[in-house]
Amino acid sequence: MIGATHGQQRVRIAVFPVAGLGTRFLPATKTVPKEMLPIVDKPLIQYAVDEAIEAGCDTLVFITNRYKHAVADYFDKAYELEQKLERAGKAEQLALVRNVLPEGVRAVFVTQAEALGLGHAVLCAKPVVGSEPFAVLLPDDLIWSRGDGALKQMADHAQRTGGSVIAVQDVPRAQTGSYGIVATDSFDGQAGRISQIVEKPTPADAPSNLAVVGRYILNPAIFDLLETTQQGAGGEIQLTDAIAQLLTSQQVDAFRFHGTRFDCGTHLGLIEATVRYALDHELLSDAARKLMQNALDEMGVVEN
Repeated sequence: MIGATHGQQRVRIAVFPVAGLGTRFLPATKTVPKEMLPIVDKPLIQYAVDEAIEAGCDTLVFITNRYKHAVADYFDKAYELEQKLERAGKAEQLALVRNVLPEGVRAVFVTQAEALGLGHAVLCAKPVVGSEPFAVLLPDDLIWSRGDGALKQMADHAQRTGGSVIAVQDVPRAQTGSYGIVATDSFDGQAGRISQIVEKPTPADAPSNLAVVGRYILNPAIFDLLETTQQGAGGEIQLTDAIAQLLTSQQVDAFRFHGTRFDCGTHLGLIEATVRYALDHELLSDAARKLMQNALDEMGVVEN
């Protein structure tokens, strides 16, 4: 296995595992994929795609299943809609529809035949990725930032160090059982080399409170490891297991990004993200703040 070299090429391929069924949000996700659930005026997947493009990615690989067509339809051209908007002179709306993917950015859709876990979903991207470093973004993890997006921060770090990079955030020790947890060497407050990664340890066994969240930049050597990784819990191929093997031969850094992560795989996370993005929206922030305050005031009156 070839180790990482300093000054590696810029990451230009981003992989989006979107094959999950989103059962937590039923009945809404009976016909609408969870990645298409909106946060104010854009679906979750658009935020992840925008973050990848900002980081310099021009090839977007969506790992989907044979039942989910909405994501592909969203990124495809909508000829009839575009014609109607153009005839109506609605230039602003037309630009929004046409620019879900900027010129020069391509979308590739790969079908995951069986739901065998995140590791297997990433492995499905191998024919497209080939032999270069690539990013993985989990759209459920929406990361809000006033500055550079989380993936751009990570891509800058990866280009400097030449290694793989995994996003982490601090979590209360009582919650370590819900995350992959890393131990690091020489963590400087923002980054440090990972020495150990443990999937969902108990608080007593957790090596730290640095939890892995849904952003990765990985060396293509991970594919060979995924091909030999045995199915773990639930019969799934775990990406964490392959990363643990990667640690033995290559540099993999934990990276504490600047920004706020919302777990939009949960109801409360989706609500929290909607509130934050509404309050930060250029056109809606003042009205949203007033609506929320009015609602709280009315609830207070009812409760009293």
